[in-house]
Amino acid sequence: MRTASIAATGWVVIAAFALSACAGQPNSDSGEGGSSLRGTVVTDGSSTVGPLTKAAAIEFEGVQPDVQVTVQITGTGGGFESFCSGQTDISNASRPIGDDEKAKCADAGVDFSEIVVANDGISVAVNPENDWVDCITVEQLHKIWAPESQGAVTNWNQVDPSFPDEPLTLFGPGTASGTFDYFTDAINGEEGASRIDYAASEDDNVTIDGVKSEAGATGYFGLTYLEENTELVRGLEVDGGDGCVFPSVETVQDGTYTPLSRPLFIYVSNASYAEKDAVKAFVDYYVDNTISIAESALFVPLTDEQTRTAQDELASLED
Repeated sequence: MRTASIAATGWVVIAAFALSACAGQPNSDSGEGGSSLRGTVVTDGSSTVGPLTKAAAIEFEGVQPDVQVTVQITGTGGGFESFCSGQTDISNASRPIGDDEKAKCADAGVDFSEIVVANDGISVAVNPENDWVDCITVEQLHKIWAPESQGAVTNWNQVDPSFPDEPLTLFGPGTASGTFDYFTDAINGEEGASRIDYAASEDDNVTIDGVKSEAGATGYFGLTYLEENTELVRGLEVDGGDGCVFPSVETVQDGTYTPLSRPLFIYVSNASYAEKDAVKAFVDYYVDNTISIAESALFVPLTDEQTRTAQDELASLED
């Protein structure tokens, strides 16, 4: 089982090195037949996908111990900024790349390939002392998180009259997060549409700490963080219109956990893949072993169809 340390933010370095020394340097083979690689792989982006990429990097280190893989977490949007300016080899993303981001990559001459590596369900959590709600509807989530609720909906009994007179305290991802984008689109009908009077952080562990600290607190984050912190926070079922469903591997894969299920991506620089042996080897390993990596890291694995699509995308990079 992956420990909470895998979800840590900031620079996560599989083998310590100076970033300035790695940017833009090609990998070189060493040893007879080039069986052992030396080089660096630089990744950045989503706080949700980052732990999955780190898990892949840890396993890959056992195969290629001289390849240094870094996982920086600045949010999906921050990751695309670095990626489209040529600073990274891989961008970890919890949403598809946007049109503006595509244009920035194109302007910078950064060609890329999109690969789905796992699935996720955005989890809604409350403090363990909360004994008044086990299932929350999309309408109630909208009442909590809608832009017009800012400064107006500050108590649980304003969300539903059956809820107690308890202050409502909110925690969630920052605006650079793909989780923020997906959640706001699914719940509020528009990407980025949200009240902003909440404690925002690109570090999902900060959201966990906030929710566990106050009886009336609630927040949202990726499923893996819920699975790792069941002693600290309590996950809720979500009713998307067809009844209450708890987020799990099964409900995310079969599509019943709606509307908060989503695919998770890596975006690979085509130039890095073609020119850096270490990047190619890592991406190949990641995709070839994505199901086992996802399972070991408590993510939702790809379906058979998604696996075939990922393999096809990887094969296209060889062309």
